[in-house]
Amino acid sequence: MVVMGQGMVTQKIDLNTGFEELYRQYSWFANLYPQAVQKASDEFFLPGFQFGLLGISKNINTLMDKDGYFVTKVRIDENYDMFFRVSEKAVELILEKILGRPNSKFNLNKITDLEAKIITAFNDFTYNAISQYLTPAPPTIKRTNFDVIHLTFIIKDTDSNKSAKFIITLPSEMLKPEEIKCEDVKFENEYLESSEVLTTIIVGSSKFKMYEVKNVETGDIIVLENSDIDQMLLKYKNYEKKVKLTPDMGLEIHVEGGGNMTENNDINLWDSIEVDMIAQFDAVKMSLGELKKVDEGLVIDLTSIFDNKVTLKVDNKLIAKGELVIVNDRYGVRVTEVLANKNSITTNISTEEKMEEPEDIIDETEEINDEIQEEVVEEEQNVEEQEENQPKNEEDEFDYSDFELEDEDI
Repeated sequence: MVVMGQGMVTQKIDLNTGFEELYRQYSWFANLYPQAVQKASDEFFLPGFQFGLLGISKNINTLMDKDGYFVTKVRIDENYDMFFRVSEKAVELILEKILGRPNSKFNLNKITDLEAKIITAFNDFTYNAISQYLTPAPPTIKRTNFDVIHLTFIIKDTDSNKSAKFIITLPSEMLKPEEIKCEDVKFENEYLESSEVLTTIIVGSSKFKMYEVKNVETGDIIVLENSDIDQMLLKYKNYEKKVKLTPDMGLEIHVEGGGNMTENNDINLWDSIEVDMIAQFDAVKMSLGELKKVDEGLVIDLTSIFDNKVTLKVDNKLIAKGELVIVNDRYGVRVTEVLANKNSITTNISTEEKMEEPEDIIDETEEINDEIQEEVVEEEQNVEEQEENQPKNEEDEFDYSDFELEDEDI
């Protein structure tokens, strides 16, 4: 039966279904099926097409695209079928090779009976070539929907170098693929011991209030309550291992009362929230040989791994940098650089610098202001003197007391 259409709709399944199994089986498929399909093509069309296995999959959704497909279903038995999906580009490539270039643009939906018979006949011929690798399936009561393997090939015209997809779908229950087994060790561990990888070493952590975090200053000593001077935590991807260390006691300092971060009782809800501050080294290069020693539990010299430069983070956000110290029986960090508000601090400083004026300009401005003030005072004094020297009007000298009436005049 021949089916034509623009792709097909299938139920979605997990892309990782059977990944490891198919990975181990790939060589078996690659050694058998490309040769059988290539032989079928050479015998049916004569040499001129080249087939190569692109991949194997249990999920057809990873193979289909917006291109149309010519689909041929071949009945194996009453329970199982084999499907051949020839992309529209592959059909065009084959027909152009066999029948010549058409006068109009190829359209899969308008394929002729002759063209369909050519593609179907080739699929049937290919089925006969690869059916030798099928084994009788065990009797089953109910088949699952996805018990198939999809082999995706690239078919290439050796003359034009044009290529397209060709997919064969096989029932997995009729296949007995062999899996790759590693028998001989090709490389000893010592061969790669000098190779280096990037790892992360976490010194420790401690809880701080938001107020304390916001007020971290250069010179502060932050004691990591969750730390141990005899070991640290090494992380490489998903691998974690406690590293046994020989602490450098030259880092030891004595601090009474722990760190010197300031406290303030008058804080709001936000400032009172506690967060975890984690101290860790920047990515550290370690050889595979050193990692092997770590895994075996050997003690590693602290100074041979890093240079005591530590970063402080809160919720994976960089807060400050500092130097590793030992406070009593805990690790600590002496802050050498605060980074959390570095940009805003720089901006504020730049703004303040713009607002500040040079001292010589300020001095000149003050002198001008003094001179203006002196001129104003002199002007006021001159006005007062002029008013005093001006002759008084008679009206001003008139004594209104002359009009006062005595009691005897009333």
